Amino acid sequence: MPSSTVPRLLAALACLPLLGAAARADTCDDLARQIAGAIGGKVGKRAGPSIDIRLAGPIKFDVTCRAEPIVQATSAEPAPSATFFRDLSVASEILVGEAASTVEPIIANAYRTSLSERRKSFIQQNGWSASCYTDPGSTTMRTLCSVGRIPPG
Repeated sequence: MPSSTVPRLLAALACLPLLGAAARADTCDDLARQIAGAIGGKVGKRAGPSIDIRLAGPIKFDVTCRAEPIVQATSAEPAPSATFFRDLSVASEILVGEAASTVEPIIANAYRTSLSERRKSFIQQNGWSASCYTDPGSTTMRTLCSVGRIPPG
């Protein structure tokens, strides 16, 4: 191998992790656009691995892409509206491939469990999970629920 090839080869190898990060970012951006379109939102700003989805009203969404993507919804309402659960289940269908009609009651159950047991509720289902955390005393974030694929391994 010519000596001039070695530095180029080393430089190319050094860029490989960046290509993987760029591919994950593109995939996350695509997911955020699909989810925003499906729930009537607009893609907002990116902060690290998370992308905000802007909606009118008290519900906030974001998509976080790490090993496996997660969609998260927060609500400042005393009790989350039907729209909260419906939009999160629609977003979850895009993310994990499970029908929204299957996901919605599971998210609602995680919410009820979290509220009654005063702790985070976590439910695993067919390679994905739903979790909810409630803080009835808060005025800014009373409910946080998320859905994501369970990383293999």
